[in-house]
Amino acid sequence: MEECRVLSIQSHVVRGYVGNKAAAFPLQVLGFEVDTVNSVQFSNHTGYTHWKGQVLNADELHELYDGLKLNNVNQYDYALTGYTRDKSFLAMVVDIVQELKCQNPKLVYVCDPVMGDKWNGEGSMYVPRDLLPVYKEKVVPVADIITPNQFEAELLTGRKIHTQQEALEVMDMLHDMGPETVVITSSDLPAPLGSDYLIALGSQKKSNVNGTTVTERIRMEIPKVDAVFVGTGDLFAAMLLAWTHQYPNNLKMACEKTVSATQLVLQRTIQSAKALAGKGNKPSSAQLELRMVQSKKDIENPELIIKATVL
Repeated sequence: MEECRVLSIQSHVVRGYVGNKAAAFPLQVLGFEVDTVNSVQFSNHTGYTHWKGQVLNADELHELYDGLKLNNVNQYDYALTGYTRDKSFLAMVVDIVQELKCQNPKLVYVCDPVMGDKWNGEGSMYVPRDLLPVYKEKVVPVADIITPNQFEAELLTGRKIHTQQEALEVMDMLHDMGPETVVITSSDLPAPLGSDYLIALGSQKKSNVNGTTVTERIRMEIPKVDAVFVGTGDLFAAMLLAWTHQYPNNLKMACEKTVSATQLVLQRTIQSAKALAGKGNKPSSAQLELRMVQSKKDIENPELIIKATVL
């Protein structure tokens, strides 16, 4: 692979794997150069009892980017962003992405619009509400690939999803906002295999040589793993970036590789966490940190344990 450079603006933890710590390693293993801006620097993720650290503000982000620009090293092939809590920071990210796209019109921006999730059927936001309009009006229109969960897709479009048909309509609405690739990473749509499965859906709109648009849609059934992991969305978005780069016109293959690798990492993590916790004990946050380094081979060349159906 010729040199391909990613600017990843995400959180950083000293211990464990979320944000840039979950995204940089798999991208590097798959041959990408990764430049990381750490939106926060925390001792560990906030699922632990205690955490300490610093938060980068919009001016500091601008200053870091300015340093790259002054040295003329702000040429990128990809931009990648995840969890953000501050609307001025998010708006600055958009300014940077737009400038990078002026530098390289082919730049692909992969955005995980992290805003909230559903627990027991009820959705709730875990970022301030004032981020939603910034995502809708500024971020999604400049993104090329987005990876919302069902709740985030509903927030962005103002439409509820109860059926697969409604999910496809929501993905079309998201395409109309800007991105050519939309992956709803998890949904509570009914799975034929039973309630132990989550449904993921993908949609990619491509223009043909003759100017007509072709849409590829896929559906995947993903076994639930009985534990709460942190950083899986960051890992997923990074690997989707890598595999869509490898298979730009084959969403099915890109998603199968991404989901299979993620599942293999989770399976290894839960086995290891249970062994560490001991029989009958619930693994702790520290024991449930993703086994990223141990999964290097699975990240590099995942066995396709999950297959997608073309819709």
